[in-house]
Amino acid sequence: MGGKKPVWLFDLDNTLHDASHAIFPAINENMNSYIGRVLAQAGLACDAASVNALRYEYWRRYGATLAGMMRHHAVRAEDFLREAHRFDDLPRMIRAERGLGHLLKRLPGRKILLTNAPDAYSKSVLRHLGLHPHFSRHISIEAMQVHRQLRPKPSRRFLRKLLSRQRIAARRCILVEDTVVNLKAAKQLGMRTAWMTGYLRTARAPMIGGMQPAVRLSRRPPYVDFKVGALYRLARSLRTSP
Repeated sequence: MGGKKPVWLFDLDNTLHDASHAIFPAINENMNSYIGRVLAQAGLACDAASVNALRYEYWRRYGATLAGMMRHHAVRAEDFLREAHRFDDLPRMIRAERGLGHLLKRLPGRKILLTNAPDAYSKSVLRHLGLHPHFSRHISIEAMQVHRQLRPKPSRRFLRKLLSRQRIAARRCILVEDTVVNLKAAKQLGMRTAWMTGYLRTARAPMIGGMQPAVRLSRRPPYVDFKVGALYRLARSLRTSP
């Protein structure tokens, strides 16, 4: 990219580390338990199938199951996020590429963490990986609000607000994500997009609150500028891009 240096917007889970290995299964189990309790207290169906269907539907409609639980069940965000992110030993569950700090340092421009995960959890993962010094901003789901309404990725309204607050032109940004719907929204706003596929073991990869929409990993969707299986390839992709 010519001109000014890019601004990198990095996702966290399944982008900077392998969340599908142990963290996502634990989160989804915790989330199901909490949703089941909420539904039971309201006298609603709380069997496993009903819970799974509701979790996925809210993720599909709102970008995060949390948003649907807040809107339709008066759940407090802090309660949901705390219960969903209970781990016996988080450091032992984290897997990532070696030398991530060096890889991020090689990328020209500013880096911002932009994650639908909660603040405390995402900071813990960054600290464990030693990556926190490389990010100028840390934006977690609690901060993804527009007019006091939760608007997590892929909300274009929130992404516009982010660009305005940071005074960044969309064309300078590169969103690095494993989630294709988030990349599509960013591309529609004029950002460049990098699809991280290294931790997507199947075409339907588990995600917090749902499943990644079925996408053939062998193909690069038209709204994806770079498709990389490992983060070390980002610098090479940037050098060879027009």
